[in-house]
Amino acid sequence: MTQNATDRARTDESYVSSIEIDQEEEGSIDLVELVRRLWRERRFIGLVALAALAAFTAVAFLLPVRYTSTFSFIPPTNGSANSMASLVAGQLSSMGASELLGGAKNSGDLYAGILRSRSIAGQLVQQFDLKKSYGAKKESQAEAALDANTEVTVDTKSTIVTVGVTDKSPQRAHDLANAYMDALRETDGRLALSQSSQRRLFFEQQLAKEKDDLEDAEVALKKTEEQSGLIAPTGQTESEIRTIAETQAEVAVRQVQLAALRDSATEENPDVIRLRSEIGDLQGQLARLEKGSGQDSTMSIPTAKVPELELEYVRKEREVKYHEALFDMLSRQYEAARLDEARDAPVLQVLDTASYPDAKSSPKRMYIMLCGMVFGFLAGCVWVLIREHVHALRASLASSHTV
Repeated sequence: MTQNATDRARTDESYVSSIEIDQEEEGSIDLVELVRRLWRERRFIGLVALAALAAFTAVAFLLPVRYTSTFSFIPPTNGSANSMASLVAGQLSSMGASELLGGAKNSGDLYAGILRSRSIAGQLVQQFDLKKSYGAKKESQAEAALDANTEVTVDTKSTIVTVGVTDKSPQRAHDLANAYMDALRETDGRLALSQSSQRRLFFEQQLAKEKDDLEDAEVALKKTEEQSGLIAPTGQTESEIRTIAETQAEVAVRQVQLAALRDSATEENPDVIRLRSEIGDLQGQLARLEKGSGQDSTMSIPTAKVPELELEYVRKEREVKYHEALFDMLSRQYEAARLDEARDAPVLQVLDTASYPDAKSSPKRMYIMLCGMVFGFLAGCVWVLIREHVHALRASLASSHTV
């Protein structure tokens, strides 16, 4: 009894072992047999590869030919490059490029962000009517298409910026590349990338405003002359008018300088304190001149004693002389700031001008055809293996039903 049980256990163990071996053999892949199966179906696989090659070839020749024009430039690499990024970040937010400066590490990244700004994209879309060229209904869609067709790369070691513009027309690709460089130069000059540029922009705005004020004052003086019939006063009155106007201009110029200085300095700055003191002294001197009671003043005729008609004329002429003096002083300040900007301004050095694309950049037809042939070959192999597996599975099910 015991011997029979032992034999039966051994038989069961050998049966289980044989099943496990069969399962392992079924689970393993016989590479030789796999190659044989594929070789037997080589004709079918070849036909599938040829069909895929033909389809991909047709697609490759149906795709529109595109051309790429490239240019490269060297951004400023002086010591002001780091401070330049912080100065321009606030201004780029109004251009729609603030999100592009998140990873800016050098001046190359900064200028790459400017090139991808919405301001430049919108300018080029309108200049070349890209809505029509790209078949876009909205300007934002044309800007997105232009951005997709523009590649801006920055070399991490040399910070050289390379820009490639792709288009269906080689001439338009070339023109777009040149327009990108022109727009970059214009934006670079328009943005205040340094403190001297900020001062130049500030004085330029003040000078333009003062020019309008001077013209208005001259018109008002002419009307007064026509209404009163008076001519320019002489002697002490004329001297007093000139002195008061020059003093008022001095006060105004220092106030403008103080406003410009406060953009980059605190109230404790020595220059701020000096300007505030000078403004106070000049305002006191001006008050004494207008009253005609200053002990140090050489003027003995107070403006309150001038006849009424002449007083009106005096006031208009004093306004004109004030604006003339102020305009002259602001002009000198503007020229000084412009010279400082020219000395400190970052210079964009063009390394390679925009190339005229005489050869297509895409589609790469040989690459597409090769990919199609490889795809067809793999698809044919997979189809053969799936079909063999399905046949084997059906045969296994049929034999199990027979048993």
